[in-house]
Amino acid sequence: MTEILEVTTLRPAPGLTPEDFVAANTDINEYLKRQPGFRWRRIAVRDDGTILDIVAYDNIEHARSGAAGITGEMGDSPVHEAIDHSTVDWQFTTVLQHVE
Repeated sequence: MTEILEVTTLRPAPGLTPEDFVAANTDINEYLKRQPGFRWRRIAVRDDGTILDIVAYDNIEHARSGAAGITGEMGDSPVHEAIDHSTVDWQFTTVLQHVE
């Protein structure tokens, strides 16, 4: 079974915490749940405060469409003001192995 991960690393906007970033994602979470092929999302934080945001989809087309909506349909989301945009690294990756 194919699984595509949208993997983003970022830092919160100046003066905000990783918890503030999570709180700003309420509408994005609801958006993702409505997207075709959406499987799950995880937001983690590294010791240095960098956020790792991972969203799983069933195929690359669904992943691209879901990601495009974050800046398109969801362009007014409060999450965009919670991000230091100069720190964003964003990419799609294909899962090669999944162990339960």
